[in-house]
Amino acid sequence: MRSRVAHQVVQLGYLPRLRVTHTSARAVGQIDVPWINWVLMETVLVLVFTFKTSAALAFAFGMAVTGTITITTLLFFYIVRQRWHQRLWLVLLGGGAFLAGDLLFLAANLTKLTHGGWLPLLIGVTVFVVLTTWQRGRALVTRQRELAEGPLRGFVDQLHERRPPLKRVDGTAVFLNRGKSTTPLAMRANVEHNHILHEHVVILSIETLPVPYVAAADRILLDDLGCTDDGITQVSARSGYMDTADVPDVLRLAIDSGLESDIAGEDISYFLSTIELRVGDAPGMTRWRKRLFIATSRITADAAQYFHLPRERTVITGSRINL
Repeated sequence: MRSRVAHQVVQLGYLPRLRVTHTSARAVGQIDVPWINWVLMETVLVLVFTFKTSAALAFAFGMAVTGTITITTLLFFYIVRQRWHQRLWLVLLGGGAFLAGDLLFLAANLTKLTHGGWLPLLIGVTVFVVLTTWQRGRALVTRQRELAEGPLRGFVDQLHERRPPLKRVDGTAVFLNRGKSTTPLAMRANVEHNHILHEHVVILSIETLPVPYVAAADRILLDDLGCTDDGITQVSARSGYMDTADVPDVLRLAIDSGLESDIAGEDISYFLSTIELRVGDAPGMTRWRKRLFIATSRITADAAQYFHLPRERTVITGSRINL
């Protein structure tokens, strides 16, 4: 359960990519996230050596349980009000009794705050800060990255107007991209530095939707970017937070959806863009949160492994962003 929750948090953009190991060929949700397991093991050892007995942990356990119940009740009220669009008076009337009881239990446990009740509060605040810092920092990096990448349509139009025409080489290049409207940094570097482009180019972006799964028929969207005979196609792959980010599988679905079907697996090269992060003077976050964001980014799993790319056909190019 803890690994599945961590995996969903990653898919929703609140943590960097973590290495995920699938432990069952039958159940897609049976996974293992090694980094989470190591953190939990270290945390349990610290708690055992600090509190020494289960009785000493009783107050911390009570605070954790009542706090979780209260938060769950508040989240349920939010869903009823914002998603189900129920009247406010009905929400307050129907849920007031439940919330009053939860708050009474929470207040009773607050009296034991100095006897161990502080522990789950500290853990909760720490996790909240890490998750929100990653989400905020990711948004800032994405904004700067989009400025460096430039619009995809404009870049493709420049390729068509280039004189003499850009040299095209045999094979298929798959450029992984975070968004649908910008140019992959690896593609821009390949054109500007190597002055070549593959015969078939697939610009692939994977969008994670806030649903568990997306049906195969609804996963793929193809865009020829305004020209049907230049061999350049933009593929948008939609997935749920429980789906596995498997790029070769996505390509097979894209071929079934109308992507040029003469591309062969052994002729495909995969291009990734990596970013080196540095603390700078850009607005948007305090310096300590920037350092926390950069420290969190160091646990990011290898992109080629995460997207199930064949290592021998994967090319990685880098860039730098100052936060």
